[in-house]
Amino acid sequence: MNAELDPIPVITIDGPSASGKGTVAERVASALGFHFLDSGALYRLTALSAMKHGVALDDEAGVAALAAGLPATFGDGAVRLADEDVTDAIRAEAVGEGASKVAALPAVRAALLERQRAYRQPPGLVADGRDMGTVVFADAATKVFLTASAEARAERRYKQLIEKGNSASLSALVADMQARDARDTARSVAPLKPAPDALLLDTTHMDIESAVQAVLAHYASRDGRQQGI
Repeated sequence: MNAELDPIPVITIDGPSASGKGTVAERVASALGFHFLDSGALYRLTALSAMKHGVALDDEAGVAALAAGLPATFGDGAVRLADEDVTDAIRAEAVGEGASKVAALPAVRAALLERQRAYRQPPGLVADGRDMGTVVFADAATKVFLTASAEARAERRYKQLIEKGNSASLSALVADMQARDARDTARSVAPLKPAPDALLLDTTHMDIESAVQAVLAHYASRDGRQQGI
């Protein structure tokens, strides 16, 4: 995509699981009046669809076919798969684990690529994921890579699960974070890594509001530079 021909601004926010990128991206989008893309939800929906249809998560062709025709809709704070509200279902740990597995399949990533790029609409887009700044919107002028220690991220996920009334093991969550990080960074296609021109933001000791303000400040500085201010 040529940025000169398509000046719609994009802010990419990438990072590992539970780094806070989704919450930060959504709040940044709200502050700017931009559209919001939770690319991870598409992979979670793909994994959930595979589970529902009995397709093995390592069946690349089968999962890619599901991804290409995914009957997913987003709106009013809800995520739907066909006519079913799966907002909570896609946040289950098993689905998140499945999403990490199917995201490592090149054919699945290819099937979802143009679908993600279609979210780039006026007045702008904030996209969060793992390869938004390196692959999907590589021409974006504003890129951020959020990270935090595996222990901090596991503790955040632990609190979320406990608040929802679910049982959880903090040590198991740490091991899960480390396993996902290893899988996401080692995959052959679109591995998890910061874009060379991304702002690196460690949120280990940072609250959400501070992270949001840091991203907005970075966007303001990049936007001014783009306009020659």
